[in-house]
Amino acid sequence: MLALIVTLITITAILLVLVVLAQNSKGGGLSSQFGGSGSSQLMGVKRTTDLMEKITWGLALALVVLTLSTNLIIQEPVSDSFSSPNVDRAQERTVLPSIDPNLESGGDLQGTDSTAGE
Repeated sequence: MLALIVTLITITAILLVLVVLAQNSKGGGLSSQFGGSGSSQLMGVKRTTDLMEKITWGLALALVVLTLSTNLIIQEPVSDSFSSPNVDRAQERTVLPSIDPNLESGGDLQGTDSTAGE
């Protein structure tokens, strides 16, 4: 189900980009391609601009709704403690030095990993 919604989001985003690029910031855009007199056209310049604006708003609204709907589908596991495979692996590899309590404070540390500097 999540794959379907992600696919719909991708298609909606691509269509939204194409519709926005088809518009001209000065009001020409796709409607300027029709040319000629307004009375002889099936769809006039004003109606084309209105249609492109409605399509833009519709696609933007669909994109927002689809994006928010993914929150309902993705079920996060409920856990009290944080768990990550990377953190677990790092904790397994950690080698803590053991300190001999018989040594004075300036003595050498025992049990350090000799390969750590390589």
